Amino acid sequence: MRIGCPKEIKPQEFRVGMTPNAAYEAVQHGHEVIIETNAGAGSGFEDADYVAAGARIVDTAEEVFATADMIVKVKEPQAVERKMLREGQLLFTYLHLAPDPDQTHDLLASGCTAIAYETVTDNAGGLPLLAPMSEVAGRLAPQVGAWTLQKANGGRGVLMGGVPGVGPARVVVIGGGVVGTHAARIAAGMGADVTVLDRSLNRLKYLDDVFGGTFKNQYSTAGSTIELVRQADMVIGAVLIPGAAAPKLITKAQLSEMKPGAAIVDVAIDQGGCFETSKATTHAEPIYNVDGIMHYCVANMPGAVARTSTIALGNATMPFLLALADKGWKQACQDDPHLLNGLNVHAGQLTYYAVGKALGIDVVSPSVAVKS
Repeated sequence: MRIGCPKEIKPQEFRVGMTPNAAYEAVQHGHEVIIETNAGAGSGFEDADYVAAGARIVDTAEEVFATADMIVKVKEPQAVERKMLREGQLLFTYLHLAPDPDQTHDLLASGCTAIAYETVTDNAGGLPLLAPMSEVAGRLAPQVGAWTLQKANGGRGVLMGGVPGVGPARVVVIGGGVVGTHAARIAAGMGADVTVLDRSLNRLKYLDDVFGGTFKNQYSTAGSTIELVRQADMVIGAVLIPGAAAPKLITKAQLSEMKPGAAIVDVAIDQGGCFETSKATTHAEPIYNVDGIMHYCVANMPGAVARTSTIALGNATMPFLLALADKGWKQACQDDPHLLNGLNVHAGQLTYYAVGKALGIDVVSPSVAVKS
């Protein structure tokens, strides 16, 4: 198979879809790898590294899209990239279609087959291709939240760990999954007073067993959430419904009950955000003010630490990438029901129920699509 990796063009996105190690593995499996020049530069990988791995460097994204059987990326294809997709071409990347009707309709119109990293599953019920970036984003959230809290940035001017005689920042993490757990660990490590909210009693028991002395946890209800949010200096939104739009947990009206200058970090912004006032921002302009509450809603947070993120993502995607290339997408999906769960679009048809529900589009079962 001819595998193509273009340079990411989303603003301040420095990650790359294939590492030189992944390129080497693919070449050793008998495949051809085409990399757009400077695609890996933002992650510290030079063209020479890919050439040494056996890949071929081309000058433009147009060449990659025109010649590759499979396109491997990090972020969802931008409008100009979607125009280059063609019928029968395989796209393997993050998609986050539920809050993005324009991208969804463009992918359907292209006739391509699109497998989304964020909906591939595993035997434990997890999301193995989302997990590494969730870990990165979770660990980044308290870091960027602490920066947002600084007075010069519009925040309350509260130090995460406090100092002797002055209490620490109060941090509320909504969601106790991968993002929330990592966010709570780092925030607690910075000395903050941290509470994690979740609606799974089993998850709360796990957090208590493993981290009981590190941070607190509480069952999430509408009442308990707003009570804690009123007291918080920082609120980290870390909820996820796989493939679906994130639920809105804090309304605009409730912002008035928060402390002036409090910081909101919405890690769910890729799925539309979990606060009513959330809107996607970039690393160039990451924060904005709504009614005195500072919002940090960067849609590609892991791009800030591109090298770590790229290597972590590459480690997770490589086995699936090789299966798709070695077997073809249909056989690979038939052999692996977890990879089949990643199928979101095929030949003009939507194949992921949560996206169809969010956007009001009819859905074809992926098991039917794979046999078509």
